[in-house]
This record gives sequence, structure tokens and C-alpha cells, in this order.
Amino acid sequence: MITMIIDNLFSMYAVIPYLDKMEHLLSGIILCFVGQFMLNKMAKRKALSSLPSNIIIWFSFYVSVAVAGMWEIFEFAVDHVFGFASQSGSLTDTMLDIICGTAGAAGAVLYLFGKARRAPNSVENIR
Repeated sequence: MITMIIDNLFSMYAVIPYLDKMEHLLSGIILCFVGQFMLNKMAKRKALSSLPSNIIIWFSFYVSVAVAGMWEIFEFAVDHVFGFASQSGSLTDTMLDIICGTAGAAGAVLYLFGKARRAPNSVENIR
């Protein structure tokens, strides 16, 4: 949210080409690991010894994609309430943002699947 405000106030979207897409790509990666962290914390709280890595990885992916969609709804609302132009008034921009977030999450998922293949039970221990 802070980056959106700074980007709009200082016209960073005009200064740095594809800044918005880079932010969404990175947020997809970060949110995938946040989803993994959340699931691991919930599993520990419920005293589950461990979850299969496939469940952890897919949950992480879905959290990231869901947050990307919710972010676009938030961005739409903020644009209309405060007169920002984060979405450029374009469905294409919104969809590309969601696609970039999903691509970032997919990259993180590929990394996690590779890590799980090399060392079973390692996915639960990524922090």
C-alpha cells in the first residue's frame, strides 16, 4: 500500500517503466512464502506434527493468487475514492497485475516443489 501511495504521489509509474508489474510479480513471490508461513504456524498451533509438502505448497499458491485479486479490488476502490490512477482505468492493467502476481507465485511454487523433491520435509522448515 505504501508503494502505491508513493508511486502515485511522485508519479513513479511514469518514471520507471513496468514498475507496477514488477511490484505485482515480487508480491506474488512474497505472498507465497507468507501463505506457507501462515499454514506452518497454524499447523504448529493445532499440534500437527507436519503437513505434506504438496498441501503446504498449493495452499501458499492459492493464498498468493487470492490476495492478488483482493489487492486489485482494493486498488480499484482507492483509485475511485482518492482519484489515483493506479489501474490506469483499464481492465487490461488489472488483469496483467493479477497475471504478474500469479506468475510470481508460480515461480515460488516451482522453487518449493524443487526444494521438496531434493529434501522431503524441507518445505515445512523454510522460514
